[in-house]
Amino acid sequence: MKRVEWMRKVFALVVMALWALSSSLAVAGEIRSERIASASLSRELPYLVYIPDGYADGLQRYPVLYLLHGAGGDETAWTGLGRVKETADRLMTSGAIPPSIIVMPGCPACWWVDGAKDKAETAFWSDLVPAIDSLYRTIKSRDGRVIAGVSAGGFGAVRFGLKYADKVAAVAGLSPAVYAETPPAMSSARKQPPFLKADGTFNDAAWAAQNYPSLLPAYSAQKQRIGVYLTTGDGDRLGIAYETALLHKRLFELQPELAELRVLDGEHTWALWSAALADAMVYVFRYTTPRMTMADTARNKPASDTAALSKPE
Repeated sequence: MKRVEWMRKVFALVVMALWALSSSLAVAGEIRSERIASASLSRELPYLVYIPDGYADGLQRYPVLYLLHGAGGDETAWTGLGRVKETADRLMTSGAIPPSIIVMPGCPACWWVDGAKDKAETAFWSDLVPAIDSLYRTIKSRDGRVIAGVSAGGFGAVRFGLKYADKVAAVAGLSPAVYAETPPAMSSARKQPPFLKADGTFNDAAWAAQNYPSLLPAYSAQKQRIGVYLTTGDGDRLGIAYETALLHKRLFELQPELAELRVLDGEHTWALWSAALADAMVYVFRYTTPRMTMADTARNKPASDTAALSKPE
């Protein structure tokens, strides 16, 4: 009996030692609040950025995930409600995704399109992406950039992937508000500036011009393809489950090996999106270049100066 008790104590000590070791090796990224001057918006564009553990100690470059919030949200949505830091830390610790930079811009009521109030699409591609590539050690090529979004942000992520397939490798839409025809009466899209007429009523033509069906012909005609991950809750009262399945059907017919759909038990809530985020991140990062070596970094070093190789201020 004494021997058995002794073995139990030894086993307990070993377990504690392994737990302590794994805890000491766990990734712990950093969230920073930043902003850039946006000529397209005529104001500053705020964003939160996740800096991976070890960033300050090396010279390697990192893939970037851009996370777009939904209608009524801002740059803090993904950290406060989406628990992105905890998910990213866990996935990077396990090796499920490579060490990466995650950028969460804030643009309330813009739906990530160029509208009468905000030229959000232009601001994203002309102001934000170049600024991130300048300020941080990013992999600047197409295979170093992926985009995901929730609801209106999912609408934006899908649009950006189809329209800018030469600039992004994969996208993920979590309950994307991709109504193929017109949004239902309860959708916030009917009250957003980009889709309103001068008298404040919903503009069906503006919606059709910005929505994904208008982009499919050009996307289908060109050779570049992106990976597309879609997820939705089966109890989504905005009708997004059907719309997401329809989008998946259209993409699957075009690129069956590059279209994924997950239908989960849930509604149009952060409870579903925060739980689905990990699977979406694992998917999109499959299409990115792995962490680059020192030799790769030297070859991709900016010609102007070494600013992009230093820790961002």
